[in-house]
Amino acid sequence: MKVLSKQRNSRMCAICGLDNLYGVQAPFYNMADGSVMSLFSYKDHHQSYPGRVHGGLISAMIDEMGLRGLWAKHLDETLFGVTMTLDTKYRKPVPYGTLLVGKGVVTAETARAFEVDSFIYDQSGTLLANGHIKYMRLAPEIISSGADVHEEMPYLINDNVTEI
Repeated sequence: MKVLSKQRNSRMCAICGLDNLYGVQAPFYNMADGSVMSLFSYKDHHQSYPGRVHGGLISAMIDEMGLRGLWAKHLDETLFGVTMTLDTKYRKPVPYGTLLVGKGVVTAETARAFEVDSFIYDQSGTLLANGHIKYMRLAPEIISSGADVHEEMPYLINDNVTEI
């Protein structure tokens, strides 16, 4: 599928933060179909049992693809919200140290809220985990007093990914 553009990465987010040495440091892409996608790998320090990623980090990635799904749908990184509910289904063990594919798609949207379905696949297309997330729209300054989105989300690194 065709990549339209790349989304920004933050400094310290556990999923996308490029300055977070213990984070996933995942890139995210706006796709031609209005979804968001990511090509990422968990690291061995993300494990629960040997060879498997901790369920909390799987849910964190599913949640991250939710807000980014809204950005992809509108091609607008100024839209924000907070998670109200997150329902994760663990289908198969999620390995670390291997390339994975994430996808998020907005399924419902109102002026006050939105819902997203998110998925994590292995390279062969096997569904490993998925989730449904409900968000309340909120401005960044309401979410965190003194938050400066431009300061926190400074990285836009072109990696020449054009298809996923």
